[in-house]
Amino acid sequence: MKGLLLLFYPVIVIAMMKFALYSYIPQRFQRRATFEEQDICRMIIGFKDGRNVYTRWAARQFSKALAAMDLTDTVIICIPASTKYAHVRRWKRFSQLLCKQTGAIDGFSRIEVCGNRKRAHITGEYELATNIKHLVNIDADYFRGKNVLVIDDIYTTGRSSDAFISAIEATGAHVRMAMFLAKTRWFGYHRD
Repeated sequence: MKGLLLLFYPVIVIAMMKFALYSYIPQRFQRRATFEEQDICRMIIGFKDGRNVYTRWAARQFSKALAAMDLTDTVIICIPASTKYAHVRRWKRFSQLLCKQTGAIDGFSRIEVCGNRKRAHITGEYELATNIKHLVNIDADYFRGKNVLVIDDIYTTGRSSDAFISAIEATGAHVRMAMFLAKTRWFGYHRD
């Protein structure tokens, strides 16, 4: 990974900034990707699978990107995965590492996945966007008045992240920014 340039891919949103650190190329477009892009995609998939080496890698990438920010009064929370098991496997250790590296407050324990949903990137159904109250318990009292940084793995349409951010803001929290490990790159094919 030597010499790979870390880039921010801004996602245009009114009133709040969203950033992705890398591009994610879906499997069906991998033949169009460079070797470096394929390598990044393998690491992202390893992270999503909860593999420790990639969890540490992802935490370092976010930590580098956030190095210039003072996060001492900011709670970091991750957008819930599709099941409780996947949520813990993917985000618990990551959240601990990132908060230790940045000085932020770990909000992992304040978000609980209480139901299972279909994986949106496979089904195209964005259940979190329409059914968040039945799938996720948010400690509203804890988040009231807090600054929050929301993190997710892959930004595709923004539906899930927008729904989660709205739910967090409904508790009275102020979402400072949303960051994603990667933004899906479609090579001219747009999926709604």
